[in-house]
Amino acid sequence: MLWTIIVILLILWLLGFFAFHVGGGLIHILLVIAVIVVLVRLIQGRRL
Repeated sequence: MLWTIIVILLILWLLGFFAFHVGGGLIHILLVIAVIVVLVRLIQGRRL
């Protein structure tokens, strides 16, 4: 479930960053959220 959310966030970030250029720096929030989720999972010791 969480892996799906990470993939969706990364796809939305790439789409927004390369296709639309909307929101300026706000589009990077999606990438930051995805990275934070991955780090939390790694710290908790669970597999991705």
